[in-house]
Amino acid sequence: MLDRFYILDPWFAYGLSAVIVLAAAEFGRWIGVIWRRHHPEDVSPDILTLEGATLGLLALMIGFSFSIALNRFDARQSGVADEANAIGTSALYARMLPEPHASEVKGLLHDYVQLRVDLFRAPPSPISLEQMIRRSNQLQAELARHAIEVSAIDPHSISAGLFMHALNEMFDLQEKRIAAARNRVPGLVFMLLYGIAVVAIGFSGYASALGSRRGRIPVAIMAVLVSGVIAMVGDIDGSQTGFINVSQQAMHDLAQSMDR
Repeated sequence: MLDRFYILDPWFAYGLSAVIVLAAAEFGRWIGVIWRRHHPEDVSPDILTLEGATLGLLALMIGFSFSIALNRFDARQSGVADEANAIGTSALYARMLPEPHASEVKGLLHDYVQLRVDLFRAPPSPISLEQMIRRSNQLQAELARHAIEVSAIDPHSISAGLFMHALNEMFDLQEKRIAAARNRVPGLVFMLLYGIAVVAIGFSGYASALGSRRGRIPVAIMAVLVSGVIAMVGDIDGSQTGFINVSQQAMHDLAQSMDR
């Protein structure tokens, strides 16, 4: 369903990011040592300028990617609250329906909420998400059937009209949440981000070996920080598979209130 679904273990993702950037720093330092050994008097001063330029470009790309991921994270977070409110409104209007529709609709809405709660108790997968959408569509069809039957009995029923309006909003919000789940930071952006990070940190390692007073430790610290920030952008963009997750508390509260 999703074009890209983040299923990597978060520790593995952060560790892999650190290994990639640290390897670039060590490779750059190794090249610098070889160059220094064979050309002890030929050290180009332009390397520091090039290092500063690539680090500046890296900072720009990290800020750009972080902004994209954070905006999408906020959209998913607000989508949970909006859908929970819409389902709660539908449940409220369902009480005004005649029996047996009111009781049956209440049970369907309870299943509708529980489906979302169960999905996010464990890290979701494309298969579980597809199953949730399929089951949600079935429940939506049942809910719409009840609204149509009540309207057919009394075309001027205010309660049926309010309930149908609430259902339409609830159905629309599901599609918005699915669209928000699909709306990820493009993979090409991450590839470019890692490419620039490798080049920038590689130049830092290279410069540290050409006579700079910096040793391995400052460059390694910078590499770890850069890799951590890049991995955090991916973590935020994943939303449900890492350390930084979209809170489902609104759905949990709604499920508890419907149980009561």
